[in-house]
Amino acid sequence: MAHGTFQVGDLTAVIGDNAAHEKHRKGYNGLWSLKHKTGSRSIFVPGIAGLNLEHIFDGGSIEDRDVFFEPRVAPMQYRKISDSEAELHQPPTPTYRLESWTRFKLRAPHYIDMTFRCRATQHAFKQDWIGLFWASYINAPLDKSIYFRGGWPNRLGLWSQLVSQEHNDECTILHRDDKKALNYDPGRDALFKNYSRMVYEEPFYYGNFEDHTWITMFDRPEEVRFTHSPSGGGTNKLLQTTNPAWDFQWIIPDYEVNTDYTLRIRAVLRERCSREKIQQEFKDWDPQGA
Repeated sequence: MAHGTFQVGDLTAVIGDNAAHEKHRKGYNGLWSLKHKTGSRSIFVPGIAGLNLEHIFDGGSIEDRDVFFEPRVAPMQYRKISDSEAELHQPPTPTYRLESWTRFKLRAPHYIDMTFRCRATQHAFKQDWIGLFWASYINAPLDKSIYFRGGWPNRLGLWSQLVSQEHNDECTILHRDDKKALNYDPGRDALFKNYSRMVYEEPFYYGNFEDHTWITMFDRPEEVRFTHSPSGGGTNKLLQTTNPAWDFQWIIPDYEVNTDYTLRIRAVLRERCSREKIQQEFKDWDPQGA
């Protein structure tokens, strides 16, 4: 099986690898769908995914589509661990020779804890860093924005909003202490190449979907970058609007071969709540207990 369905607390999730299945499109991995018990539909675009490992990058050429989308193309295996947990394993990929393991664990009432572990098996990266990118394609929300704590470098401490006007337009937000300068070869544009003038302070963001709130939290703020696209998930023809992408990146600096690196994430899909409760969700999370 390339996927499985899990029901824990208020959430029903389909977790799967990058194989095609019925209406699910080949190449999309992670959460094939996620629905709250009081919601009318999955938060993610049907046939695509959320928390989808999309890109591995190193600043080199990305003109070859199979290299640009290597995690979609390279073989990946799904394994059910328990009634609440599953793992996706991707053996060393053809170009970057990166091996990875992604574990998803559902916890009542409305949490998904994701642990991503990777290992560079060869010196295949052009520079001294590894770039990884995850995409969540949101199913035609009325509000396409993501919200975070931060602001401008000279005016922080604010609830701030990112809704880029078009794909690849000032779309990536760095942590205020992220000073890692990345160099890219000229050529194909990408979301991870384009930076907003804003920065974030606390490592989480949220978005609004129907009567629910989607929160994404991270345990490595100085290495994680938030990214937004107003149309990354294509167009919803029925609702006559675009599907935004609420994405993130992880930059691993000064990597070493045959060394494991781990990123921990908590995603929350809960009924709409105040910003005070959103902040409390983050304060209550213990990444080491995930």
